[in-house]
Amino acid sequence: MRRKSGHIVRYTDAELRAMEKRGESKTDWKAAAKKLLPSGNDPDDAMEDIDWLTTELPKPRRKGHMTLRIDADVLDWFRAQGKGYQSRINAILRRYYEQHTR
Repeated sequence: MRRKSGHIVRYTDAELRAMEKRGESKTDWKAAAKKLLPSGNDPDDAMEDIDWLTTELPKPRRKGHMTLRIDADVLDWFRAQGKGYQSRINAILRRYYEQHTR
């Protein structure tokens, strides 16, 4: 556990799991499960889940050329999906861009 400033405390994943096993978790999961999902009207609500594997690929358009550095595990995951992984990466970035420029 590290104290950042004031009352903010940081825990590692392992510390949180150990606390949960000891019953020290203060999260009431049953109460959380009963709450309604956010409507999306509030900008602080999380973005809706998107099934990226079935996201429609955009129609071909002129693309710029650049070098993009992506975490190795993320790149491996996209490459494992087969041919067209770069177009899928582009489609995901485009969808994110479109959602944030409305």
